[in-house]
Amino acid sequence: MGNQNLGRRLWLLFSNGRLFGCLIGLALINWAAEFGEAASARETRPNILFILTDDQSHRTVGAYPESFPWVRTPHIDRLAAEGIRFAPAWIGTNCIPSRASLLTGLHSTGIQSLRPSADPSLPDFDEQGPVFWPRIFREHGYHTAHIGKWHNSGGTGYGRDWDYQKVWSRLVGGPEFNLNYQSNQLISTNGGEPTLTDGYSTDNYTRWATEYIRGKHRDPEKPWYLWLCYDAPHGPFLPAKRHRDAYQNVPVPIPPDIFPPRPGKPAYMQKVHTWVRGERGIPVMRDSHYEADAVLRRHRDRQQFPKTYPDWVRLYHRPVRALDEAVGELLRALEETGQRDNTLVVFTSDQGLAVGQHGFFDKHAPYEANLAAPLIASMPGTLPQNAVCDVTVSGVDLIPTFFRFADIPLPWPMHGRDLTPLLKNPRAHWPHPAMLIYTIGAWGDDTVDIPDFSAMRLPARGFRVPWYVTLRQGQYKYIRTLVPQEVEELYDLSSDPHELTNLARNRQHRPRLRELRSAALDELHRIGAKFVSHLPPVAGN
Repeated sequence: MGNQNLGRRLWLLFSNGRLFGCLIGLALINWAAEFGEAASARETRPNILFILTDDQSHRTVGAYPESFPWVRTPHIDRLAAEGIRFAPAWIGTNCIPSRASLLTGLHSTGIQSLRPSADPSLPDFDEQGPVFWPRIFREHGYHTAHIGKWHNSGGTGYGRDWDYQKVWSRLVGGPEFNLNYQSNQLISTNGGEPTLTDGYSTDNYTRWATEYIRGKHRDPEKPWYLWLCYDAPHGPFLPAKRHRDAYQNVPVPIPPDIFPPRPGKPAYMQKVHTWVRGERGIPVMRDSHYEADAVLRRHRDRQQFPKTYPDWVRLYHRPVRALDEAVGELLRALEETGQRDNTLVVFTSDQGLAVGQHGFFDKHAPYEANLAAPLIASMPGTLPQNAVCDVTVSGVDLIPTFFRFADIPLPWPMHGRDLTPLLKNPRAHWPHPAMLIYTIGAWGDDTVDIPDFSAMRLPARGFRVPWYVTLRQGQYKYIRTLVPQEVEELYDLSSDPHELTNLARNRQHRPRLRELRSAALDELHRIGAKFVSHLPPVAGN
């Protein structure tokens, strides 16, 4: 209205009852009205702050009932209280595939990361690799930024996908630097040469992100999208110095299947033997942790890495304390700049991490302990507050949701589903299953043929997680390991959240098994996974 009043005042100034003045005045009124509408549209288009941590299980967040009672994450818990806490989410299976899916909205079967595809419906491909969807946001008036970890091959997309970028690329610098997850990182700014940067990575990323939120390095007239990629608590699990004594001597129960055998599970699961019995039966790590060992070897870090299972769990939780402080700083920056109510904040991780469960200290495998990540969405005044959504959703679902919030049409068919109905009503009926596909390091056209797992060279630890498809529908979860004559797996996560009892061979549950097997095949067909036509036979069929 202020701009329209300005037009009217100018009309009175110039008209003096003359036709020419009237025409000018009317033009000014129209201009002011159009300007006001454009400004209003610009002001109401939401910002999106997408916070992605690394290897963070939902068990490390106090707002989740699966966390230990001693976990302290007050700022992340506050974010959940001011928004929606989803059931532990399936964002991805591993670092690189998760990020590739979050940049394309596609599962690994649809991502052309190694070479272009002849399929015109898939994302474009240029000398930097796949063209990721933030480019589309730029074309529709958003200012886009990426701060933190970059973990994909090819270029980082500055000037194409991102207006502003300050990143640590794990693939740059060779063995000397590629495990510097928490310190001494090679940071590249806006596509420039990486420079060695002091300081704790979580604190650095938070400082650069809050500067961006407060207006530095961006166009203040545009809505913004910031992908903030922390690299904690990923190994070597180095906490900030101020948190090195956190969680001392807190009680840590031992997972029931930390040692084999694991009845009902596939053959490779009987070889997962990361932990052995130590004094008084307390598990100790069988071999040194390769990421922690590398830090001691190359950088002479003074932190002594633990041996016993309880001490490893305590160490794993310590870097999360700095992440929690970071969330507090980010929310403060949004509030102090008046952007909190117009910013969709999404907090999650690329996947979880099993620390002892099923014998692992790893991700990759199809179990909740390995995969499940926190997922919290908050936008006061737009989304419900202090709400819980019991639906498990996938990482690929986030991207069409962002496009819906920004009111931008999808640039290509995506595998995910827009979560807006659940964001409006967390208890709404959601008929869609969640699915994850694990193809190790294969993408797109290279996932047509399933490899012969028996011919694969095993790593030093003696086992490898083979390709699999896992699907969750309601309380039930289905796993199909893509090895000939391997057992299928079916779990009732409401009564068996630790996935200890495989129901697939139980006669009573065979109808449910057939139903979920069919649902998994339907999903594979829906997304165009070409290996679905020649899946290996399962045991008993």
